[in-house]
Amino acid sequence: MKLLFDHNLSPRLVNRLADLYPDSAHVETFGLSTALDRAVWEYARQHDYTIVSKDVDFSELVVLFGFPPKVIWIRRGNCSTREIEALLRENAGAVKGFGDDTSTGILALF
Repeated sequence: MKLLFDHNLSPRLVNRLADLYPDSAHVETFGLSTALDRAVWEYARQHDYTIVSKDVDFSELVVLFGFPPKVIWIRRGNCSTREIEALLRENAGAVKGFGDDTSTGILALF
């Protein structure tokens, strides 16, 4: 599964999680750091990415328009990049299952 990290998450996550999620990227890689959510959504859909964000807006887009792209919604308040990395590592099995599940478009991680 290729992850696309939203602007509200550190670009360092790409390298830190490359062993589990190869070919992942951060929105800044594609010049989308200041893009509207819908533009990020379209990019992810066209390039087979799953969006990872702390922003509820992407989950709302799944409800409105369906998926792909799928969304991993990080439901933690202020937390460090290390905590986000740990959360994605601890839930690697759930993330893989989510990627394989054709009936679910949102995975919330707490």
